[in-house]
Amino acid sequence: MTNETAAFGATPREQLRDLIKELAVVHGKVTLSSGKEADYYVDLRRTTLHHRAAPLIGHVLLDALEEWGFGTAEVQAVGGLTLGADPIATALLHAAASRGLDLDAFVVRKAAKAHGMQRQIEGPDIAGRKVVVLEDTTTTGGSPITAIEAARAQGAEVVACATIVDRATGAGEKIEALGVPYRYLFDLADLDLV
Repeated sequence: MTNETAAFGATPREQLRDLIKELAVVHGKVTLSSGKEADYYVDLRRTTLHHRAAPLIGHVLLDALEEWGFGTAEVQAVGGLTLGADPIATALLHAAASRGLDLDAFVVRKAAKAHGMQRQIEGPDIAGRKVVVLEDTTTTGGSPITAIEAARAQGAEVVACATIVDRATGAGEKIEALGVPYRYLFDLADLDLV
């Protein structure tokens, strides 16, 4: 997207979609984490760590969570499995703070550390709090499911799972089977990948 496009009134959501298409969609044969092959790859870290896209992610997702009924009045913390969820949680934390809202972030490791505090979840304590688990691109659902299980083990109430891009591979159904509503900002059609 160019500055010219932004000047013609593209919404923040449209700007974010265009940046994802420009920065994160890589065309060519790739092997996904599921072992399946695809003709494209969506590398969201190229967007979640980008100077223009990261603030948009925070504000667009914060607005979407509110629209979906998971605003900061209902949710106290956001986070997910490291590394994909980390910049998203941070973007949300900063977007909320810029609006005078209280929202903490947390990081879920694949396993508890064997040293120090031996924690699997880093950041403010989430026990007894309502949280949203985050993901950048959802394919198999494995990462958010690991984060959901870890958050529940710490005594958090997982009220939703939100992802930036859903690949429409059945992950949403797996997450909802755990009793967790699944929401996403963009699907493959939004990114011109179908």
